[in-house]
Amino acid sequence: MTFKHGMVTPLVALFVGVVGFPLGYAFYLSVTDYKLTSHGTPKIVGADNYVATLQNAEFWQSFGTTATFVAVAVSMELLIGLAIALALQKQRWASDLTRSMLLAPMFITPIAVGLIFRFLLNDQIGAIPHLLHAVGLDYDFFGPGRALFTLAFVDVWQWTPFMVLLLLAGLESIPKEPLEAARVDGAGGWYVLRRVTLPLLAPVLVVAILLRCLDAMKVFEYVFATTRGGPGTETQTLQYFVYQTGIQFFRLGSAASMAFVVLLVVLTVILIAFRRMEKAKRS
Repeated sequence: MTFKHGMVTPLVALFVGVVGFPLGYAFYLSVTDYKLTSHGTPKIVGADNYVATLQNAEFWQSFGTTATFVAVAVSMELLIGLAIALALQKQRWASDLTRSMLLAPMFITPIAVGLIFRFLLNDQIGAIPHLLHAVGLDYDFFGPGRALFTLAFVDVWQWTPFMVLLLLAGLESIPKEPLEAARVDGAGGWYVLRRVTLPLLAPVLVVAILLRCLDAMKVFEYVFATTRGGPGTETQTLQYFVYQTGIQFFRLGSAASMAFVVLLVVLTVILIAFRRMEKAKRS
């Protein structure tokens, strides 16, 4: 037993150093009035930062903006990713080349992707608006009421391959017998997809949606590289709002409390999702 504990000790120490200490220090900052411009030991203010966060209308507005972004981006990634995965499953030639090309956007850093689309979609110098002007169309991708959906499109471009990867793996793991039995009974392609394929793919779909929602909630680079939260505050997401509070306005204590509120919400969503998955398995 002692030997086993000795083997685990380095891993526990690494976890405490890499994860535990930063989280503990961030929680300490969240209960203080610490600012980057202050000197000396910060004052302990207890739950005041958390109360201020919960009463901050701008924080909840950025929360709603992030939720809208996640809903639009992930739903589009799911639909497009499922369609591409179904097509790739039936592909018989050059499948490895096609899959490697589709996965390429995932390996570009998000900040680089944001900068690429910032110049591609810029109303003054962008190539895409220039082409639209040539055919008589005028569309400001980063204008009011459009900028958030443009950022969602950028996220779809980069992360749909991730959804394709998960769904394709799920499709290829589905047993062939139910599909063949449905076809023998004369079921059409749409019926097989709706009644056989999707129910068997449901666990993979839940995991894929959960992973993408959690990752999309962290959106920061696209906003930083393109809109900086504008026009107005239309694209001010949670991560960008926390960044502004802590780095631009120097209020690290308040920013830390906001980050922990977000963490609590995310953990609650994960807990609910996994409990529903367990209930679904039992039933």
